[in-house]
Amino acid sequence: MNSGSIGKVENFLQSYIHEMPTRYSFSQLKKITNDFSDKLGEGGFGMVYKGKLPSGFFVAVKLLDQSRQSESQFMNEVATLGTIHHVHLVRLVGYCFEGFRSALVYEYMANGSLEKFLFQGKEQEQKLSWEQLYSIALGAARGIAYLHQDCNRRIIHFDIKPHNILLDADFTPKVADFGLAKLYGKGDDHVSITATRGTPGYVAPEVWNINLGGVTDKSDVYSFGMLLMEIAGRRKNIELQVSHSSQLYFPEWAFKLIESGELEKRLREKGRCDMEVEDEEKVRRMTKVGLWCIQYNSNDRPSMSRVVQMLEGNGDDVSNPPLPFNSSPPREVPLSSSSEEYSSVV
Repeated sequence: MNSGSIGKVENFLQSYIHEMPTRYSFSQLKKITNDFSDKLGEGGFGMVYKGKLPSGFFVAVKLLDQSRQSESQFMNEVATLGTIHHVHLVRLVGYCFEGFRSALVYEYMANGSLEKFLFQGKEQEQKLSWEQLYSIALGAARGIAYLHQDCNRRIIHFDIKPHNILLDADFTPKVADFGLAKLYGKGDDHVSITATRGTPGYVAPEVWNINLGGVTDKSDVYSFGMLLMEIAGRRKNIELQVSHSSQLYFPEWAFKLIESGELEKRLREKGRCDMEVEDEEKVRRMTKVGLWCIQYNSNDRPSMSRVVQMLEGNGDDVSNPPLPFNSSPPREVPLSSSSEEYSSVV
C-alpha cells in the first residue's frame, strides 16, 4: 500500500465516520491480543489472532497484509459489515488503519466454520444433528435475505459457502467474509463486475458467462443453493470417492432420487437408519429448496426471502423442482482473481 492508497482509504473512512464501529490504534490491538500471541489461523490477506476487549468480550483480529487486494477487502468489509447489524451476520466490532498497517476486528466465533462439521468425516470431534443443520441453513438464509432486501442499499455477498458460515458458542450461524461484496442499489437491475468473483463450485453460471444475462442477487441464491445441497448431503457436491459414478455430483444424484421418489430410502441406506421422520422431512425440504436455488436460469430461482419461506414450511411441502442443469456437472472457468479463504474462526 503506497502513500496514495493511504490517502484514498483515509478519505473513505471519513465518509463513513458516523456509522462505523470503533477505530483502534495499533498499540491497542497489541494489548487486546497480548502482542498477537494467540494465533487462530492464516486466512485470505492476513493472519487472525484471538483477543479480548477490556469489557471481557472476545474478538478475532485479522491483521491484513499490504496488498491491493487486502486494501479492497478492508474497504468492502467496513462499507458493508460496518454499517449493518443482524443476528445472522458476523459483527464487525472495530478496525485499525494506521500508516501502512490495517486490521479488522470481529466478534469471536467459538465453533469456527460450518465446513469443518460437514467435511471432516467420522473423525470429526462433534457431529451436528439434523435439527442443528436445518437451523443453521435457515439462519444463514435469513442473514442473506437481510442483505438483499432489508439494507438501505442491497448487498450481494458473492462468496457464500460453508467456510464463510461461522458458528458461535450456541451454533448460531453468521454469514462472514464480505471481501468480495458489492453494493446493489434497490433500483438497479444488475451489478457490474469486471472479473469473475467467488469460489469454484459455488459461483452462479451468469457470473462467469456474460452471455447468460446480468449479475443480480440471484447469484447469491445459486451459491446458497450449492451450500444447502452440501448441508443436506453432508458431503461436498463433487466427491470422487463414491461407490457409484451416478453419485459423483450430488445435486444431480439428489434430483434423480427426488424424481423417482427414492430419496428417503437412499438416505437410510447411507447409514442413517436412526433418522427420525422429522429429520427426513428436513432433509427432503432442504434438498428440494437447494435444487430450486441452483436453477441454471437465474429467473427460475426464488428470491432469498422466498427461500426462507420455503425452508420454514409452515406445513406446506415444497414442489418438486425442474431439472436445474444445463450441463452435468456445471463447468466453471478458472477465476481471474481467486477468492482467498480466511480463518474459519473469524
